[in-house]
Amino acid sequence: MENTITSSTSSPKGRGVNFATPRGFGSKFKTKCKETFFPDDPFKPISQEPNRLIKTKKLLEYFVPIFEWLPKYDMQKLKYDVLAGITITSLAVPQGISYAKLASIPPIIGLYSSFVPPFVYAVFGSSNNLAVGTVAACSLLIAETFGEEMSKNEPELYLHLIFTATLITGLFQFAMGFLRLGILVDFLSHSTITGFMGGTAIIILLQQLKGIFGLVHFTHKTDVVSVLHSILDNRAEFKWQSTLAGVCFLVFLQSTRYIKQKYPKLFWVSAMGPMVVVVVGCVVAYLVKGTAHGIATVGPLKKGLNPPSIQLLNFDSKYLGMVFKAGIVTGLIALAEGIAIGRSFAVMKNEQTDGNKEMIAFGLMNVIGSFTSCYLTTGPFSKTAVNYNAGTKTPMSNVVMGVCMMLILLFLAPLFSYTPLVGLSAIIMSAMLGLINYEEMYHLFKVDKFDFLVCMSAFFGVSFLSMDYGLIISVGFSIVRALLYVARPSTCKLGRIPNSVMFRDIEQYPASEEMLGYIILQLGSPVFFANSTYVRERILRWIRDEPEAIEFLLLDLSGVSTIDMTGMETLLEVQRILGSKSIKMVIINPRFEVLEKMMLAHFVDKIGKEYMFLSIDDAVQACRFNLTTTKPEP
Repeated sequence: MENTITSSTSSPKGRGVNFATPRGFGSKFKTKCKETFFPDDPFKPISQEPNRLIKTKKLLEYFVPIFEWLPKYDMQKLKYDVLAGITITSLAVPQGISYAKLASIPPIIGLYSSFVPPFVYAVFGSSNNLAVGTVAACSLLIAETFGEEMSKNEPELYLHLIFTATLITGLFQFAMGFLRLGILVDFLSHSTITGFMGGTAIIILLQQLKGIFGLVHFTHKTDVVSVLHSILDNRAEFKWQSTLAGVCFLVFLQSTRYIKQKYPKLFWVSAMGPMVVVVVGCVVAYLVKGTAHGIATVGPLKKGLNPPSIQLLNFDSKYLGMVFKAGIVTGLIALAEGIAIGRSFAVMKNEQTDGNKEMIAFGLMNVIGSFTSCYLTTGPFSKTAVNYNAGTKTPMSNVVMGVCMMLILLFLAPLFSYTPLVGLSAIIMSAMLGLINYEEMYHLFKVDKFDFLVCMSAFFGVSFLSMDYGLIISVGFSIVRALLYVARPSTCKLGRIPNSVMFRDIEQYPASEEMLGYIILQLGSPVFFANSTYVRERILRWIRDEPEAIEFLLLDLSGVSTIDMTGMETLLEVQRILGSKSIKMVIINPRFEVLEKMMLAHFVDKIGKEYMFLSIDDAVQACRFNLTTTKPEP
């Protein structure tokens, strides 16, 4: 056999491998940073604008989205936004009080948290559909982090620490958005979020049985076993009046949800349901003196707008660990939930939301909220769904909600002091029943068993251990899966599709033709230290399993995005092993970054440029020529 084969440089003009001089470190570093932090290249249209004034205007519109949509605003959009804003206010009042109760903080704080943050989001948010407010999962996680004992024994300190944790959440979210670190949120996969929300819904549902049964004594723990044990131990405290009221409220709320699902145009029935429960509960509790019959109420709610709370922030080193834990964990969950929900509804309207802008908006919401007696806010699913169904057109619906909340705080807040706790428990239970996505879990089981495992680890971890452990276990499984993808990359053997120059996986396309005398393998991931041994062993196994003797190994590297020194040494080792068996190794279509590293490491010189080709077909033709020219004469 000849020592060389037809060189890629002899391919038709314009089709050869481009052995250009590798770029400098600065150029490559700049490109890498741009692709990592600015994959959408948002500033390119701005930089191409020749007019400096227009360029400044576009830059302002990018960082403060209200300047983009407000000049185009008209009365037609206002009509829809006012309707949507009033509708979500009817949900914000009972949810605000309910979720504040879940976080073990004064109910008025829940109302405060639906007043200031919506105005901030309207200025900096990029979603036209998202309605901001408090959420159940983060409310419970905050209470679990600081502990029920502190909330009962030192309520003022507890509230101050929650304001401080909200500040930490805001700074963390803002920093992530400003530094374009949305990639960190991606580690909370769809499967993790589905399982986490389902598990959280289970423990919140069980927690509300305290209110439904009218219990006085209850466990501080949140896991299923402890809660069920506490309910059974305190069954002597059951109050039939509270239980009857709770069942009636829950049946009513579930009926309104059924009506919405059956007749989507009647979405407002479900949206108004919680407010109806609150109003009816207030009236009944006031008329029959419910507290005298074992039905506890919210208690006094004072008039007035949010008082400043910046002077209440507590950075005592004794509590700083808990504050940072609560702030960062709830911040991540709130980001993942809010961004995912915003994107989901944007897709329905063929719109786009910028994840990094959303992080900045959420961050500013919580920073300013921590200064104005608010606790953590994000984009809850229920409120956003109502906002979307009500026909919202712009973030102005959040402004309308903020104005309505201002009027309620100024004039109507004391009226809600008669709200029965059993009514709030029913509202929370009804909302939580919608968060257990059985269909999605079954879909994950059918499509991808590992995704299902990730989902179930979050679900059962949250339900039977704690919210922290459930999340950590699920994210751990997700990372293990990512590492398996990296450490065990896909490789496949290619064959030619009949009557074409296309080469595809022979397992996927059994009719594809294998070539006698050589084998074509495709690598589908980066080749580096973590998987180089596997890549070597897998290549050698492919060759060993060939029934016929081969003379050429063709490696298609078009799917290899990067390679390190270990990876290149591995390929050279493969070449040496094959060389001892009189098998030549050919490299096909290395990508730009891969080829640059190969040239800098002198890999190309060791392999030989004549063994590198632009396409599989070029390599096949060259190998075929050498096979035919080396056949012995008859």
